[in-house]
Amino acid sequence: MSANIEMKYEKLVELYEVLDSTSKRLEKTSLIADFLSMVGEKDPNILSIITLFILGRIFPTWSEEELGIGSKLLMKAIALVVGVKPEEVEDQMRDIGDIGLAAQELFSRKVQSTLFRRDLTIEKIHQNLVKIANITGDKSQYKKLEILRELLSSASPMEAKYITRTVIEELRVGVGEGTMKDAVSLAFKVPKETVERAHMLTNDLGLVAVVAKEQGLEGLQKLTLEPGKPVKPMLAQLSPNYIASIQEMGWAFCETKYDGIRVQIHRERDEINIFTRRLENISQALPEIVEYIKKAIKPSDFIVEGEIIVTQDGKPISFQYILQRVRRKYEIEKMREKIPLTMYLFDVLYYNQPVLDEPFKDRRELLEKIVQIIPIKLELSTQVKVTPENPEKAEKLFNESIDEGHEGIMIKDPYAPYTPGIRGKKMLKWKATPETLDLVVVGGTYGTGKRAHFIGSFLLALRDEDNKLKNLAHVATGLDDKTLQELSEISEPLIVRKIGRQVEMIPSIIMEVAFSEIVKSPEYESGYSLRFPVVKRIRNDLNIEDIDTVERVESIYQTMKLIS
Repeated sequence: MSANIEMKYEKLVELYEVLDSTSKRLEKTSLIADFLSMVGEKDPNILSIITLFILGRIFPTWSEEELGIGSKLLMKAIALVVGVKPEEVEDQMRDIGDIGLAAQELFSRKVQSTLFRRDLTIEKIHQNLVKIANITGDKSQYKKLEILRELLSSASPMEAKYITRTVIEELRVGVGEGTMKDAVSLAFKVPKETVERAHMLTNDLGLVAVVAKEQGLEGLQKLTLEPGKPVKPMLAQLSPNYIASIQEMGWAFCETKYDGIRVQIHRERDEINIFTRRLENISQALPEIVEYIKKAIKPSDFIVEGEIIVTQDGKPISFQYILQRVRRKYEIEKMREKIPLTMYLFDVLYYNQPVLDEPFKDRRELLEKIVQIIPIKLELSTQVKVTPENPEKAEKLFNESIDEGHEGIMIKDPYAPYTPGIRGKKMLKWKATPETLDLVVVGGTYGTGKRAHFIGSFLLALRDEDNKLKNLAHVATGLDDKTLQELSEISEPLIVRKIGRQVEMIPSIIMEVAFSEIVKSPEYESGYSLRFPVVKRIRNDLNIEDIDTVERVESIYQTMKLIS
């Protein structure tokens, strides 16, 4: 291996530009693979950093580290470096619709060069961003601004374009995790399925790339689940017919489907951490759940999974109450009394060793052995065994679940392993309410009359296989004036362009949307649209990586055709 040479950031920027110039996934994969291979030979110490940077990230998805830099602070830093007012940066961003392109344009106009300007290296940028993430306390915003200003002062216009995009994690070069996994496989000559599994178990593509380079196939095969590092949840798809689904499985476990916040609970030594679907650590906000877990499961390293709901008079109440608890940072004990929580556990992924490859029936049996029920506080999900000969047991559980205020039932293949992040036929859902999609707001239209100051209709998008956003529908139903007011206040800082009453927005707000039907439509980029969409709730517990995909919409479209 050759001696390490610090790699200039401009080399990575050149790759970004080429990636942005092609829409062909195979070409992107080949370009990234060549770059990773080159980095692995010249400077293996930054391989993990490079892998995450190409995905538009600074830290792994499960990391609690974040920059804490909003668009206002970023625009102020740009303004200081190029010598204009922050309002001019904001105007430029609104005109162009992209903070990166706005920065590039403003930097290209900059007359005065920074004295003693030094070439930026990838390590330098990463070190400064990590330093920003670690700043807390008094004057933290000022300190963050100074580090960001110093970094941008040495940037060329093209480098400024991608530094600013990286800071807000909106790289826009059309590279998703699927493409990156294929590139790692190609670069280091390891099987795709091994890379897929390694990523599934670690949720850290930077680590996977490093191990693939340094240890190859054997090293990747040793990577496994570890308490403390959350993985993406196994996902369910809609059952076209619960009887047919049970027949296809041979027999099934049917469980009540709870409408709450799905969590993964990790115990490592004496530390218990609770992670949401977006892999956010919410342990501090839920002290009673930590207490229940300590009482219910004997000290051991473990990972269990379940749903947290709020109940009142024995019935679940609005999802928004749970969000109040999850997002709470102060007066937690007071809120604990006001909004009591119930935990329902339904799976175990790790107990002294990984068990996610074991059949679900064995994992459930293990869960029942290790959990001591605490009535009303911590329980196991209600479950029945259903065979094709007695499908009425599933119907009975479904009706009981609906009567109790829950969503419906889950249908689980008893022989299925746990597959993080995968949505397949091994776990299905049968709901009384319409199917919903989690979509991100990318634009909207101001209302008229008394709603003229509100964004009254929102343009929603989902992800394609290359992680690019494709719009799907407009929604204007399901939001009262109070919610519209709140959404408009949240939306204003996200607006990057206004054309008449229409606006374009930085993707950030996620909505859960119900609909009556999916139809094919050339009007929207996704090729589909929704009939009678209604906003069910704002999903503050999800991030943009959790929104639904074109592939899922296609699957629901085909399933609905079967049902009808």
